[in-house]
Amino acid sequence: MFFAIGFALGINSYLVPLLNKALHISSGQSYLVIAATFSAFLIFSYPASMLIKRIGYKNTMAISFLMFALGFYLFIPSAKLESLPLFLFASFVSGMGNAFLQASVNPYITILGPLESAAKRMSIMGIANKLAWPISPVFLAIVINKSVDDVMLTDINLPFYIIIGIFILLGLLAYFSGLPEVKAAGEDSDSVEEAPYAAGKTSIFQFPHLILGSITLFLYVGVETISLGTLVDYAVSLNLPNADLYAWIAPIGMTIGYLCGVIFIPKYLSQSKALLISAVTALAGSFLVVFTPAAISIWFIFLMALGCSLMWPALWPLAMADLGKFTKAGSSLLVTAIVGGAVVPTLYGFLKDAVGAQNAYWIAVPCFLFIFYYAISGHKIRTSN
Repeated sequence: MFFAIGFALGINSYLVPLLNKALHISSGQSYLVIAATFSAFLIFSYPASMLIKRIGYKNTMAISFLMFALGFYLFIPSAKLESLPLFLFASFVSGMGNAFLQASVNPYITILGPLESAAKRMSIMGIANKLAWPISPVFLAIVINKSVDDVMLTDINLPFYIIIGIFILLGLLAYFSGLPEVKAAGEDSDSVEEAPYAAGKTSIFQFPHLILGSITLFLYVGVETISLGTLVDYAVSLNLPNADLYAWIAPIGMTIGYLCGVIFIPKYLSQSKALLISAVTALAGSFLVVFTPAAISIWFIFLMALGCSLMWPALWPLAMADLGKFTKAGSSLLVTAIVGGAVVPTLYGFLKDAVGAQNAYWIAVPCFLFIFYYAISGHKIRTSN
C-alpha cells in the first residue's frame, strides 16, 4: 500500500515536463497537476476519517484503490482532448484515492505497535513508498518506449490501462486480506489511565503539539514533494541527457535515511532527535543546491531527500502522542496537512518562471527551519486543559 502511494505520486514527476511541452504551458501551470493531486487532502481528509470510523481501516484502504483506478482512467480522455483542466480533474480524483489511503494506512502503522517504535515501522514503509516514486516515470518510459521529448500525450494510454488493472487488483487484495482492526490507547474512552493527557479535553485544538505538528507536516510534505517531484523537470531545465533517470536521486537518499531509521530508532535515536538531525541535513542540502554550480547542483537534492526521509516517520508519532479518543480526528488533521504538497511545489513552479529553476529551491529553506523548531521544542508543548 505504501508502494502504491509512492507510485501514484511519482506519476506526476513524468507528467509535469510532458504537459509543459505538449500543452505549451508555463512551469507554474504544469505544476498545478501536483497541486490538484494534493488539494484533495484538504477536502477529503475529514470524510476519510468518518469512513474509517464507520467501516474500519482495511475496508477504507480497499475503497481507496478503486478511487485511484477511476482517477487514472480519467487521464486517458484528458490526453485525447489535450485538456489541462481535465488533467487537473484526473489528478484530483487520483489524489482523492491517495487521501483515503493515507488517512487509513498511516495511523494504522503508527498505532499497530508501541508508539516509541512507530518511526521504525514508518521507516520500513517509507522504503517501499519512496522507491516507488522513480519507478513510475521509468515504468511509463519503458512502456511508451520514447524519450520524454518525443512523447505524445496519447502515448500514455497503454501504461495507464496497465496501472488501472494493477490498482483494481490491489483493492481486491486489500479487501480480502487478513489485516486486523486496531485502536490507539484510550481511543474509545476518556480513561485517565489509558490516555491521561487527553482525559477531559473536548477538542483537537486543545493539543498544541498536534496543531504545530500539522503545520510542520504541511511544510514537510511540500518540500519533500519538491525534492521528489522536480528532479526530471530540473534535469530537463539543465539540458541533461536521459532526464528521467535523475528521478532516482531523491528516492535513493530517502531509502538510505529510512534504513538508518530502521537500525537506530528507537534503540539509539529518539524520534525527536531523528527529526532534528533530518532538519539540519535538509537545510545543508538546500543551501548546496542553490549555491553550487548548476551542473552539479542537482546531485545535492540527494541531501535534501536524505533529510526528508525520517521527517514523516518522526512527525506522525510525535504529533499523535497522547491523543487518546481524539486519535482519528488528529489523524484527519494531519492528513489535511498533506495539502502542503499542493501549495509549496506550485509556488516553486511559479518561482522557477520568475527566478529560474535553481534559485526556486530557496523556498525549501524557511520550511526546513520551521521543522527544525518543531524538533527542538514544538513537539513538547502541552496544555493543562
